[in-house]
Amino acid sequence: MQMDGMNVQWYPGHMTKTRRQIEADLKLVDAVCEIVDARIPVSSRNPDIDSICGNKPRIIVLNRMDLADPDATKRWITYFRSKGMAAIATDCKTRKGINDFQPAVRSVLKEKIERNAAKGMNKPLRVMVVGIPNVGKSTLINQISGRKGAKAENRPGVTRGKQWVTVDSGLLLLDTPGILWPKFEDPEVGMKLAYTGAVKEDILDIEELAVFLMKLLWTHYPEAVKARYNIDMPADATGYELLEAAGRKRGFLMARAEVNTERMAKVLLDEYRSGKLGKFTLEMPPVEEENHG
Repeated sequence: MQMDGMNVQWYPGHMTKTRRQIEADLKLVDAVCEIVDARIPVSSRNPDIDSICGNKPRIIVLNRMDLADPDATKRWITYFRSKGMAAIATDCKTRKGINDFQPAVRSVLKEKIERNAAKGMNKPLRVMVVGIPNVGKSTLINQISGRKGAKAENRPGVTRGKQWVTVDSGLLLLDTPGILWPKFEDPEVGMKLAYTGAVKEDILDIEELAVFLMKLLWTHYPEAVKARYNIDMPADATGYELLEAAGRKRGFLMARAEVNTERMAKVLLDEYRSGKLGKFTLEMPPVEEENHG
């Protein structure tokens, strides 16, 4: 898939400004909480975030755990913890995992809390919350703080100015605009973000996207695809053949019995994103590093 021509739409200029803002705001906070999509924990991270944050204590929130493979989510939590970060999984829609957030903050800031207590200081902890657009950041902040104010935008790339959110007397969150990449090193990253709806769909060929996703799911979760679309195809079937077979079973036919693959493409992406197709994780932790954790 050709990515070069899309850079203008995928990386709006304000993203560069956001990076500068985050770097400037770091001195105001004690820790950084990064929200990622549990289905694609690598692709939904900003690759520069480690260098931007430096030595700041970190909390990773694997959001949308309801749509991810539970075993894979456990492995990712182990992996991030082995890197010295606190890691929790959440599902903002049902509030699952939300109550794990404050203990995670206190665990990474244990030394600071003890230092403050020794000095007789009762300062609130300040945590910056970062994440790529459309990863569930506003909803998570609302759930943690109990506020209903921030309306979550479901249009990728829409950002707001920073604001402090009071959780309670002991914790303040700094909400930042979402950050996307300065550039993609790996076109697969762009594809995975498009599968989950984190980037604008209107700049992509939806059929091409569905062909890639269908092949990926057929490779890693074939039983779920067979069960959902009632298709039985060879293991080496192409993504297009699979999409066509599923469309035929659904009765998406046009003139001369041709399958309306574009309609099937929309159905596949919708059913993947909503979880109707199943719980899938498209990226796993590096095995050798995971084993050391």
